[in-house]
Amino acid sequence: MDSASDGERLEELRIAVNRERLVETAKALISVPSPTRSAGAVADRLAEILADDGFEVKRPEADWPEAPAVVVRLETGRRGRTLQFDGHLDTVHLPFVPPSLEDGILCGSGASDMKGGIAAAVEALRALRETEALAGGGVLLTAHDHHEGPWGDRRQVRALVAEGFVGDAVMLPEYLADRLPLAGRGMAIFEVSIRREGDPVHEVLRAPETPDVPGVGAELVCRLRSLNKTLAKTSDPWSGRDAVFVGFIESGEIYNQAPVGCTVRGTRRWVTPGRTDAVEAGFRALVDELAVESGTSATVDFQIQGDAFRVSHEDAIVSAFQSAYSAVTGRELPVGGKPFVDDGNSYAAFAGIPALTHGPDAKGAHTLSEAVAVDELVRVARVYAMTAVAYCGGVVQGPE
Repeated sequence: MDSASDGERLEELRIAVNRERLVETAKALISVPSPTRSAGAVADRLAEILADDGFEVKRPEADWPEAPAVVVRLETGRRGRTLQFDGHLDTVHLPFVPPSLEDGILCGSGASDMKGGIAAAVEALRALRETEALAGGGVLLTAHDHHEGPWGDRRQVRALVAEGFVGDAVMLPEYLADRLPLAGRGMAIFEVSIRREGDPVHEVLRAPETPDVPGVGAELVCRLRSLNKTLAKTSDPWSGRDAVFVGFIESGEIYNQAPVGCTVRGTRRWVTPGRTDAVEAGFRALVDELAVESGTSATVDFQIQGDAFRVSHEDAIVSAFQSAYSAVTGRELPVGGKPFVDDGNSYAAFAGIPALTHGPDAKGAHTLSEAVAVDELVRVARVYAMTAVAYCGGVVQGPE
């Protein structure tokens, strides 16, 4: 294929991304409420849309029969890589906001995080099929429940990987558009429950030897604060530093009661891949030591949300993405770190494949005011389609 025909094919692919069809898909997904662990109805809706488009849709349970995943493949039948587009259909547990479109801005629950992004990936898949732009390989589209923590535990991603629904690289259209993240921290959500024996009692009637449960909780916060200073020594130029954060502490029912329990919640983050077990063990040891010293009992709920990851500058998916991004925008995207944990962390850990998070410049994620410009969704669809062309076997030229 010569460069002229490459350019013509990419122009055809750019035009094939249908703005109105993309918006209708996004609105259809947003219109179905889908808090985490309850995404079955929206998964059914996505499956219907794809089936109506003529795609062969598979519905693996993926360890969550309440909301079987949605899987579609676009195959060329020729040798090449498989690029996976993956998205979560569940939303955080906030009151439902129906879709609306005004002045080119799409709003509603999941518009930002991440039904708008999924609709863009679906539109990229349609454009690739209509133009037959893939020279080889294929594209795998997966969508699922169980992303948002602490309600979900990413079980469907693990199951999809175990069942072979995984590509050679994966792209995730989360709301990150200002950088290409080649590194990201792992993260766990912790809850520590500290308790003493006996009943709540008025402070003046408390026996001298009674453990000061709120004081133990406060001491735990102080020790975690000290740990955080030590953790700062471990850092990554893109993803940041190791850290522990406390955002919640609760104890007692009234100001002059000696309570029996105290709860401390927060997050633990780390930059080095493969350290989930060591991080959890170290956290539990710190809590256990304090419990022994204070004469209390302590239980730890330590929910791993994702491991740290790194993607090589030299990986083929990185060059394919940058070529596609340049073709659409006229420039490369700066590289950096991913500020949050998403399913890309899980694909890196469980499938060992490079995972790139790139989506629309959207606003209001995890709020009642999610909003995304339709122009951004169109841009993402074009970038995804052209990345697939470059990665799976084609060539992407420079900007128009």
